[in-house]
Amino acid sequence: MALAREPGPQIQEQRDAADQNFDYMFKLLIIGNSSVGKTSFLFRYADDSFTPAFISTVGIDFKVKTIYRNDKKVKLQIWDTAGQERYRTITTAYYRGAMGFLLMYDITNQDSFCVVQDWATQIKTYSWDNAQVVLVGNKLDLEEDRQVPTEDARRLATELGFLFFEASAKDNINVKQVFDSLVDVICEKMNVNVNGDAGNTSANLNPDPNRGSQTGCLC
Repeated sequence: MALAREPGPQIQEQRDAADQNFDYMFKLLIIGNSSVGKTSFLFRYADDSFTPAFISTVGIDFKVKTIYRNDKKVKLQIWDTAGQERYRTITTAYYRGAMGFLLMYDITNQDSFCVVQDWATQIKTYSWDNAQVVLVGNKLDLEEDRQVPTEDARRLATELGFLFFEASAKDNINVKQVFDSLVDVICEKMNVNVNGDAGNTSANLNPDPNRGSQTGCLC
């Protein structure tokens, strides 16, 4: 589903970078097969709205949301990607520079879960080594139609080193928790100047191995 149009991606990113009224800016991507509910999930989080209508996202679009975590103002630039194969080249171009991913499948669609490993491989191939990922089983409101057992998904998430949630954009179950947890784990992996000299930043996700004691979330 195409989101309400904001300025073009490059223009908007320049404006976000120029806006100094935040402590950190994180770029997040929502990825997964078509029709798993990525756009609905983003609308629920960003606008607290939901529509049952399905219109496939064309290419890629995004929304911006500002949140507060541990007394710091964090701007999230959240990209909603198309799941169709024909858009894959477009969307993977946006992987680099992303600090976090929501890798989404539909709990009522086994096929959407079976390709999670393929999506994980794309993340590993095209994104930063330290990008954080949460595996999200969407459409928990359709429990009676479930095809993907919770334990199967939890086991895969553990094997891949991902966080794991089941959620529902329709019933607003775990939507905020998914984003909050992803932001928190990004913070934990950040290497920030403990004296605050770095100022506003879009995050350095390459912790200094010699400063392991300072990897706690300072944002």
